[in-house]
Amino acid sequence: MTFSEIRQQFHQRFGGSPDRVVQAPGRVNLIGGHTDYNDGFVLPVAIDKHVTIAASRRSDRRVVLYASDFDQTCEFPLDAILQNDGEPTWSDYPKGVAHFLMQANQPVTGMNAVIRGNVPIASGLGSSAAIEVASAFAFLSLARGLSSHSQGSDLAMDEFNSNSATFIEAGLELKLATLCQRAENEFVGVNCGIMDQAISILGKADHALVLDCRSLNYERVPLKLGDFRIMVCDTKVKRELVSSEYNKRRAECEKGVEILRQWLPAISALRDVSLDDFKKYEASLPSLTQKRCRYVIEENDRVLRAVKALKEGELRTFGSLMNASHIGLRNDYQVSCKELDTMVEIALANDSVIGVRMTGAGFGGCTVNLVHQNAVDNLTNQIMTEYPQKTGIVPEIYVCKPSDGAAIVFNSNEAA
Repeated sequence: MTFSEIRQQFHQRFGGSPDRVVQAPGRVNLIGGHTDYNDGFVLPVAIDKHVTIAASRRSDRRVVLYASDFDQTCEFPLDAILQNDGEPTWSDYPKGVAHFLMQANQPVTGMNAVIRGNVPIASGLGSSAAIEVASAFAFLSLARGLSSHSQGSDLAMDEFNSNSATFIEAGLELKLATLCQRAENEFVGVNCGIMDQAISILGKADHALVLDCRSLNYERVPLKLGDFRIMVCDTKVKRELVSSEYNKRRAECEKGVEILRQWLPAISALRDVSLDDFKKYEASLPSLTQKRCRYVIEENDRVLRAVKALKEGELRTFGSLMNASHIGLRNDYQVSCKELDTMVEIALANDSVIGVRMTGAGFGGCTVNLVHQNAVDNLTNQIMTEYPQKTGIVPEIYVCKPSDGAAIVFNSNEAA
């Protein structure tokens, strides 16, 4: 849907024109799965798929949301936001964002909004973070009357679009990412890390983002793909994180830290455990805990090596680290599934694929592939033929471009 189309849809639903149109991208995580909530390192890119919201300010304290993808409407009062109120599940994300914005003493006003997205839902591409971030941009920009060049507020929109390419101290953009993460953790009930929200805000075209999920320091790393492309393959196996094994994995990692503190009292997360130290004490851990810890500790090391490979232009080394990551996710962290593994096997049989792994939380969702541009059509045909034969499911395939983060894309204050 183009911006003019969502504005037209807003007019049809609410009358008049929206004051703002904002958008926030989904993401694909190149490497660093399940390390974020262990205070580790991740390396995602924002992709050219978005949640878009057209919104106007209301004179009262009510919020009316129309999700055009579902043809569903939700209405709630800002002064009495309730969880589990029988409204559609998707509405929990903007409601949670509004709740925590007000808790943070940010001005929030009523609004009418049309929400539309093309980030595949429940596919591991950050659709929930995209709606959270887009909702935050809509609420904040309406309440503050901001233009996209506004100055002077604690959460001014211009602060969300820094182009710094060096490690910096956690800035205002991370405050908003943290707030959106809280909405998902405490309102929706998914104990996700901060990666998805951070990349949706901080993404930059043709760059990956290496994020230290403890300090929230980050660096935008140029993604020099050359003749290679990022292909995302959707298994069409949906998973609902609230009811999946996700929260169990987090608890298992915390158990590992608690046990390892007997010998490493200074640690507070698996991020603090070196590979050498883990090898000294892993035999003392229960078998399942040992597997979970091994994967996370090795994956943090892989992320740092992957960043080094990108900076040195060693794309094939980067790809081999992606392959190793999937093996760990499959064998030790056990968050893959038959369909994801099948998709990976088909890709690896193609010599033009230099790296492939599942992306997202797992138990379904997507794989991410680095494939030579001349082989994109061939690999697409292979997957569209072989994957249904082996699984009975017709997949979807997207060739994605590393893209910019969230933005105000229409502002009535600046319109001609």
